[in-house]
Amino acid sequence: MKPFYDNYMTTVFNGLRDMQATVHNGEPLNVKDAIRLWCERAKQVRDEKHGLTFFCGNGASASMAEHMSHDWFQNAKMNTYTCSEVSHITAISNDLSYEDVFSYRIERILSEKDILVTISSSGNSPNIVKALQAGREKGAYCITFSGMKADNRSRSLGDLNFYVPLDFYGLVESTHAVILHAALDCFLETYMGGIH
Repeated sequence: MKPFYDNYMTTVFNGLRDMQATVHNGEPLNVKDAIRLWCERAKQVRDEKHGLTFFCGNGASASMAEHMSHDWFQNAKMNTYTCSEVSHITAISNDLSYEDVFSYRIERILSEKDILVTISSSGNSPNIVKALQAGREKGAYCITFSGMKADNRSRSLGDLNFYVPLDFYGLVESTHAVILHAALDCFLETYMGGIH
């Protein structure tokens, strides 16, 4: 068992170490600078634009989206939104399509005042891609989390992109969780008197 655990932890560490951040045109950015940029944008959205941050993902990434939505709301005093309630998901999936489950609401409520954060291990989930397209059309600042293939579609649609070069869902999800928490904690440390 020890070799498996050691190898697993090494893989997660390497994924965090090798994580790549880019801006919309694909230009690389230091991950630390990318987190700082997110924090600066979040403060502007909260304090000057009076906007919100909309989080979305599927499966485990949906749980992370809900988790981050709550944590930013409670701890960073940011207005946040996610649309993972059962009635919304089942109604939109049944009446329109699962591909529309996020974009339908994004088209109605997001604007240039807001941030959209998408979390997708593959970066290619059709509903995440459509959410990003809708967010861009509405003028929202789009932040993507993805993994697996470096040319996944999410990375070409975000204004700020965090990509993990790992190949398996659990590994990608684990590294995403660390960076999502790091961004929030950086915001708290910088603007809210410290991590709490």
